[in-house]
Amino acid sequence: METYVSTDVETDGPIPGPHSMLSFGSAAFTPDGKLVSTFEANLHTLPDAVGDPKTMAWWETQPEAWAECRRDLRDPAAAMADYVAWVKGLPGKPVFVAYPAGFDFLFVYWYLIRFAGESPFSFSALDVKTFAMAVLGCEYRAASKRNMPKRWFTDRPHTHKALDDAFGQGELFCNMLAESRRAKG
Repeated sequence: METYVSTDVETDGPIPGPHSMLSFGSAAFTPDGKLVSTFEANLHTLPDAVGDPKTMAWWETQPEAWAECRRDLRDPAAAMADYVAWVKGLPGKPVFVAYPAGFDFLFVYWYLIRFAGESPFSFSALDVKTFAMAVLGCEYRAASKRNMPKRWFTDRPHTHKALDDAFGQGELFCNMLAESRRAKG
């Protein structure tokens, strides 16, 4: 059995190292869409990193989300070690799920290797948009949220608070997975 670990990150720039992961949240789901567990952490910024000017200008438009990701800050090394233990404690084999996986996994993987010395996800991540492309039978760029069926979405708002957004994309993925499996009979 696989456990789908829907993960969202909030950052102060486009890449890890020069910029920091400010917070991340994961919601783990069974293949039938049941929530197993959650994890979230707000992190201290990296010592030599600086916020990207464009990203920081965007954060100025999101005061509630900014305040959320700057409270109860944790040391990245301690948070990532706790995260590895949490992922390893989940039932089944963990699968990292994100939208877009290319961004979220980049940060999480970098932080896992840098601070915990390992990734319980190995080198791979499942991208929700790519899965939507396959389910819809369309080109990748056409598999945007605005073109996805409304039935795949819940009424959960996209808040830019990591755990909230991890829930939303996890529910989206589980709905897509269920429909895809029903279609195959």
